[in-house]
Amino acid sequence: MRIATWNINSITARLPRLLAWLESSGTDVLCVQETKCTDAQFPRDELRELGYEAAVNADGRWNGVALISRVGLADVVQGLPGGPGYEGVQEPRAVSATCGPVRLWSVYVPNGREVGHPHYAYKLQWLEALRAAVASDAGGERPFAVLGDFNVAPADEDVWDLSVFEGQTHVTEPERAALAALRETGLSDLLPRPLKYDHPFTYWDYRQLGFPKNRGMRIDLVYANEPFGKARTDSYVDREERKGKGASDHAPVVVDLDV
Repeated sequence: MRIATWNINSITARLPRLLAWLESSGTDVLCVQETKCTDAQFPRDELRELGYEAAVNADGRWNGVALISRVGLADVVQGLPGGPGYEGVQEPRAVSATCGPVRLWSVYVPNGREVGHPHYAYKLQWLEALRAAVASDAGGERPFAVLGDFNVAPADEDVWDLSVFEGQTHVTEPERAALAALRETGLSDLLPRPLKYDHPFTYWDYRQLGFPKNRGMRIDLVYANEPFGKARTDSYVDREERKGKGASDHAPVVVDLDV
């Protein structure tokens, strides 16, 4: 079984690439973030022609998540139970479902904007709510994983130059502590292999030749429980999909399971 996560940075803008990638990669379930479309705009018909169905949580703004599956979708939960809102709005940042033998979450953790900003406090609150929401499944016997854009680099080596990020979000101790608390529920960070260079970055800024110079970050993560981790046979960052005109600024992270 092949599972992947991809911050697509607008599913409408990148639909041809998405459809081509699904066909060429043989992915069974894709966790998508930053759809930037409404539920009604989501390309269900095009995906259905390829044999996929979708569970969507989207409102047309800069957020939006989905699970795209060709192995079934059951017990779908839209949103983060007990999650905080921002400026009175419960943003569409999580969706979960059972896909064949596994239970999966697709998440898009708030960016945080800058340290001390209300959005930063919201980010930490959101991660705490995520920890509470997944704790039961994390400790269970069914293969389970939370996949998505976490907007946190778990370790110093997960950014191309730590000095560039000094005092900024994504690398602060409270954010990393929130990830550590998430792992304490029984989840592990499944580190993928890079297809090039020595570290599996997943995001490269569009500006200043970030991708050609490999000035990246590893912020798209797969947090899996023990049964999921034991079933893994391979995982990698599909850096090739970051290339070319019209690419997202994130690359898919792919995980193969023997389940």
